[in-house]
Amino acid sequence: MAELRHSASMSSRASAGASPAKVEEASHSFVSAAATDLSGRDQDRDHDKDPHRHFFASALLNLPAPIRSLFALEDPRVSTSYSYRILVGFLAFLVLVGLLSLPSFWSRLNAPYLCHKEGITLHCPRVKEPPSLWENPYSSTTSWKPCAERWDNGITGKYSPSFPINEICFLPPENETNGYIFIHAEGGLNQQRIAICNAVAVAKIMGATLILPVLKQDQIWKDQTKFEDIFDVDHFIEYLKEDVRIIRDIPEWFTDKAELFTSISFHFYASCESGLIVILYVVSEHWVELYKFNNVALTVCGIHDRRTVKNIPKYASADFYIDNVLPRIKEKKIMALKPFVDRLGYDNVPPEINRLRCKVNYHALKFLPEIEEMADKLAERMRNRTGSVNPYMALHLRFEKGMVGLSFCDFVGTREEKAMMAAYRQKEWPRRYKNGSHLWQLALQKRKEGRCPLEPGEVAVILRAMGYPKETQIYVASGQVYGGKNRMAPLRNMFPNLVTKEELASIEEIDHFRKHVTSLAALDFLVCLKSDVFVMTHGGNFAKLIIGARRYMGHRLKSIKPDKGLMSKSFGDPYMGWATFLEDVVITHQTRTGLPEETFPNYDIWENPLTPCMCRT
Repeated sequence: MAELRHSASMSSRASAGASPAKVEEASHSFVSAAATDLSGRDQDRDHDKDPHRHFFASALLNLPAPIRSLFALEDPRVSTSYSYRILVGFLAFLVLVGLLSLPSFWSRLNAPYLCHKEGITLHCPRVKEPPSLWENPYSSTTSWKPCAERWDNGITGKYSPSFPINEICFLPPENETNGYIFIHAEGGLNQQRIAICNAVAVAKIMGATLILPVLKQDQIWKDQTKFEDIFDVDHFIEYLKEDVRIIRDIPEWFTDKAELFTSISFHFYASCESGLIVILYVVSEHWVELYKFNNVALTVCGIHDRRTVKNIPKYASADFYIDNVLPRIKEKKIMALKPFVDRLGYDNVPPEINRLRCKVNYHALKFLPEIEEMADKLAERMRNRTGSVNPYMALHLRFEKGMVGLSFCDFVGTREEKAMMAAYRQKEWPRRYKNGSHLWQLALQKRKEGRCPLEPGEVAVILRAMGYPKETQIYVASGQVYGGKNRMAPLRNMFPNLVTKEELASIEEIDHFRKHVTSLAALDFLVCLKSDVFVMTHGGNFAKLIIGARRYMGHRLKSIKPDKGLMSKSFGDPYMGWATFLEDVVITHQTRTGLPEETFPNYDIWENPLTPCMCRT
């Protein structure tokens, strides 16, 4: 007892003479020792009762002193300052957030090359839908309106037979026509449509009368469609009666009718028996009747091209037609123009002529009512496939065998597929193929420049990066895809709601239109035109006419034109992760959705009718 008191006395005297800091330190040591002793005794007493509690308590006691003070495990009197505890708490919070976000950061850092592929199936991360997923922002689409029917100089005034350019908007009297022009609209439906628009414009330039164009049939399309089988002739003639005079048939007084058809095909034949002349042409190795003339005195052996103008350059100006073609029409009265693909320029003709072409394209050229009605049904079915009204996307997928071969691009495939494609190209395009040694470098260059068709799998990745979900309803306008189901599998697996017109319509409904290939193409055209979002995968008349028409309708409808050059660079980068790719896609395509764009020299009026055919609001 004496030793204990002496010890306490000595401790008291030492404390009295020590500084406050030392007193605090001693007190801290005493409290810590006491806490340790008490906790030791508690552990001994409760260990057998609750081993889990014992483990938890031990873990808390092993925490650093500042942390234990935050959880009231330390005596506040011996902890650091209050601000220090707040700082430590904030740091602890940051550490906790970092630990929770570590898995996400790690997966992003080690993301696979764009998407994970299992066999023929692509797995891409889901992307949050942006607010403007299904339409362009309203504020960006209200500054322009259609005005193709307006003439800048009006329609009143006296017509001059000399036909200066500044009076090009006037229609000459019926008895003062400068002659008749006859054209063969070549190619597929959309190339024919452009030719018809140009024919009306050329007739206007020369003050001539237009004979209803003939839709030229060839061995590729193997179709026998006439103008009246696809377009509403009455509406066409009536709508343009104040602009150009159009007649249905060659005038009866003209006796050399067969001459106008000699340029339709190199495989031409005419027979004459008892005053009946039959013009024939070759379609799929069979002679098919094109035109009949009754009671015409004509020596077939004397047929030649005296009435065909063949020297028209591509993208010719209005002055060229007036200086070189019009004199021949005045001399011969009726002339055929061949070839007539892209034989009228854009920025070298008066604005009134470009506006007239838009008027023909967007107002005068209407498909037959039965085609329009069937297209309306298909569009309605697309919007009601989920049981409620839903938006739908139209995808123009250009990956047919002919397109793949003609592109001379290299695509993923087996050695056997590549060998078969090489043989196909050598057979179809021997001059371009040569010995094949230069094709690999050519393919790399074309892909780098964005001149290769997008594969179905590439389209799927781009659409997912834009934010379109798996449930998106997609109408596919396409021929037979090269590679079949295996090639389509990545796209179909990522977007299973893919349908074609054959799947939307009944067999009876489709069979009604099978007699004319162009009728089926017209259905695709209209369903794509009516879609909420249109996506093209390669160039061509179909896509640019759709995009141009949707722009003319007000720019609100989205028309996506992928940047194939940038996408090719991204797809070829083995180190690009999904997040970087997503950012590139979103930023690049903000201005590639059919928004208003100012035209430029040598622009394509069919894809961008803004300046000549639209006016500011």
